[in-house]
Amino acid sequence: MAATPFSSWPPRRVDALVTVVVVALGIADSWVKPSSGLLTGLPTPVIAACSAAVGLSLWWRRRRPHAVAVFVTVMHVVSFTPVALAAAMYTVGSLDRRLKVLFAYGVAGFAAGLAGLRGGLPDAGIREAGYALAAIVGPLAVGYAVGVRRDLAAAAQARVADLERENLLLAERARAEERAEIAREMHDVVGHRVSNMVLAAGGLELGPAADVPEAARTAELIRSDGRQVLEELREILGVLAPARPAAGVPTGAPSGPEAPELSDLVAHARARGQQVELRVNGHPEILPLPVQRALHRIVRESLTNAAKHAPGAAVRVDLACRADGVHLDVTNAAPTRPLAHDLPSGGHGVVGLTERVALLGGTLTAGPHDGGFLLSAFIPHGRGASPPGAS
Repeated sequence: MAATPFSSWPPRRVDALVTVVVVALGIADSWVKPSSGLLTGLPTPVIAACSAAVGLSLWWRRRRPHAVAVFVTVMHVVSFTPVALAAAMYTVGSLDRRLKVLFAYGVAGFAAGLAGLRGGLPDAGIREAGYALAAIVGPLAVGYAVGVRRDLAAAAQARVADLERENLLLAERARAEERAEIAREMHDVVGHRVSNMVLAAGGLELGPAADVPEAARTAELIRSDGRQVLEELREILGVLAPARPAAGVPTGAPSGPEAPELSDLVAHARARGQQVELRVNGHPEILPLPVQRALHRIVRESLTNAAKHAPGAAVRVDLACRADGVHLDVTNAAPTRPLAHDLPSGGHGVVGLTERVALLGGTLTAGPHDGGFLLSAFIPHGRGASPPGAS
């Protein structure tokens, strides 16, 4: 197993390690250091205990860097603890960027170093003074360099994060512009075609076909379907191009139909010539709106697929609202008329329904059944929708 880099350690673990090392060196140094400051001449265990106490103060060096540095500086005069003083100066240099403050610590540390040395070495000279200066200025300079490097790295990381956010915003803007372009193309192409279809159907209703009841009903169905398509197209346009909403067009998700309109879907399908039977058990009108909309989309897509892929087949819609959730089965028999191969298909109807049901925590399956086709869906609703008193 690879060793964990020291730089990746948590700060408190590093502080614990530094404290233990400094305490150990302070105790060991009590027997060999040339001076013990004002404690010179006292028993070695007393000096060692004082050095250990100074080292323990480094545990708070990050939370109280200045207080610890002042304490260690003063105690350096008393017991001469150069290792603890160097660690305290390094901490101040890495956390404080004020040069005046660092200069003041350097002067105070140098004075404390000389005082601590002369406490045990009255004849300390230039060599000892240079040692005291290096023991203070060195850790301060190294700590300051490390702190500046850390600040530069943090600034670079922040800059990278800003650039990533900017790239995400640019990508989102590009996607929004692409959606707006798609919306305009849909409006120009599909809207134009459907509008012509609606106008042609209206012309049939007022023309010679008006005297033929069947032709008039067919024309009315075409015109009604075309107007509904235009309404849904405007809703989709509001979603794809929210920055340029048309008058009266919602800019959020389409409100969508509710489950009580299933009877309207069935009536419309019957008017197109489909044989549709609807059986409802329970009260779908009290279901949550997302569930009602999902049911409407499933039934509508199933009836459309049956009309396209099984012309002339009887279709049965069974909706049961039970305690555990909503069960919906749409079954069609085998086709009795030739298929209309020129009808376009997006190829994503069942896939889209499966994703919609999955978002509601349900499941949807579809496949051949007794020579026809069966689509079965289950959607949990979290509330009882059965008739009062039903088990």
